[in-house]
Amino acid sequence: MLPFVINGLSRRTLVAGTLGGLAAPSVASLAAPSAAGATAVRGRIPSRPNIVLILADDLGWGEIGSQGQRKIHTPNLDRMAGEGVRFATAYSGAPLCAPSRCALLTGLHAGHGTVRDNPEGGPQLSLTDADLTFAELLRLSGYRTACIGKWGFGPEAPHQASHPNVRGFDEFFGYITHRHAHRYFPSYLWHNDKKVSIPGGSYAPHLFRERATEFIAQGGDDPFLLYYASNLPHSPSAIPGDAGVYEKEPWSDPNRRHAAQVTRLDTDVAALLRALRDAGVAERTLVLFTSDNGPHREKGVTPRLFNSNGPYRADKRDVYEGGIRVPLIAWSPGLRHRVERQPVAFWDVLPTFADLAEVPVPAHLDGRSFRGLLTGGSAPKHHHLVWNRPRKAQAIRRGRWKAVRFAPNIAGAGPEGRVELYDLSADPGEKLDLAADRPELAAELLATLDASIGPDPRTPYGLRTELTDDQVIVTLHNGSSRAWRGVELGLDGPRKRRAHRVPRLEPGAAITVGFPLPARRGRIVARAAFTHGGRRHVFRARHVRRTDAAALQHVR
Repeated sequence: MLPFVINGLSRRTLVAGTLGGLAAPSVASLAAPSAAGATAVRGRIPSRPNIVLILADDLGWGEIGSQGQRKIHTPNLDRMAGEGVRFATAYSGAPLCAPSRCALLTGLHAGHGTVRDNPEGGPQLSLTDADLTFAELLRLSGYRTACIGKWGFGPEAPHQASHPNVRGFDEFFGYITHRHAHRYFPSYLWHNDKKVSIPGGSYAPHLFRERATEFIAQGGDDPFLLYYASNLPHSPSAIPGDAGVYEKEPWSDPNRRHAAQVTRLDTDVAALLRALRDAGVAERTLVLFTSDNGPHREKGVTPRLFNSNGPYRADKRDVYEGGIRVPLIAWSPGLRHRVERQPVAFWDVLPTFADLAEVPVPAHLDGRSFRGLLTGGSAPKHHHLVWNRPRKAQAIRRGRWKAVRFAPNIAGAGPEGRVELYDLSADPGEKLDLAADRPELAAELLATLDASIGPDPRTPYGLRTELTDDQVIVTLHNGSSRAWRGVELGLDGPRKRRAHRVPRLEPGAAITVGFPLPARRGRIVARAAFTHGGRRHVFRARHVRRTDAAALQHVR
């Protein structure tokens, strides 16, 4: 068993998770002013805000009240939507888990990203050293980072390229693989590089909520990024105890419990917002809430009962709108309420976070920053959006038009496959296939789709450290689209060390410098400073020396 106080993970956190921990925070507490902190200015987002990204698992577009839900209670999310920005046309990265989360983290759609499909019974797919996540980007610039909940990429092992700690998160608490995340009462979870035993009867979503609020309360001078990836309301529809207010509804037991899961998620959101208020940081924090794909119909849950996908066709696993349209709410005390209808997608999140953190945006991404849309301004529009399920189905949206292509013998398609065409402005439910009437348009869209699928287009970005017997090797990659000027590389430490300077680092170029290995090697931090867009930037990357010298952890 895990000792019950380890790296901030308390006994109270681990043993909680029964019905006693399910009390809902007051709705009125969500936007109440903090006792400390600056007063928010309406219509503005503070410089380098704290960022909380809440990701639901299989929550449908229509499963919250602000988007038409009438059977399931989500008062806290509804209040968020009523005080912040509700994106009416938000898209996930894919119609199922792993590729959608890859797009969210990396800024690439599933035609370019490392993970393009779920494992489908095979090994859990992984991120690689070639990937740059939004956590890596923000940590380079000084953010404190945490991933709590479901990671969704394997393998279950520490110190490997796909582990959350290596992909930019200072702290990780949760499930590594998505199959393990199906266990709501797990026997173990991961805390950073350790597999920790969990007392029997502990409900994982409650543990996540407790750890997330503790992370927020830790404070400090640096801004923070919290990626809160709940496994609610994924199947199975497991909750501690009965279905609460839904127990007497004339529905099947899976449907009652599914509704209770969604409401439980709503109370978790309220707890996080209340923690921000209590910590005095709400006014300088941006909260985003979304879901990784459309609603599921697994283990007895029937989306039609709840109108889970709203007016849209199909659900999870389908590239029709019901499988890829998701709720997206942005909340901060400085935002004015509005409904934004410009389409945005998961691969827009990384460039948006870079923009908010005032970090040079990596080049060759599929995403565009939607920061301007948060405050009623403008943002670059996509020429087209792409969804790719290899060997199954693909879709492309350009303006009002959407083409869908099924692989041979998939979803009722014949040996030649099938192509469909829809006018989303007149037919958002995708009921009228116009492919036979507009074959030239369908062919044009599919040609653009094919041209959008290929290898990862990115160039290396960031600051890396490696150790030899006598040197610290520091490499800075300019993976942005503009030159970095006045570049300085060095090591942080108690004594000033000579910095290496170059006047200019071109886009796509790198500079590597070796520095003498410090006598005290417990924590080696490389530092890079440069000017980009008229602003001076500082990146830091650390190399952690473990007891076993062969187990050095490389952090980009």
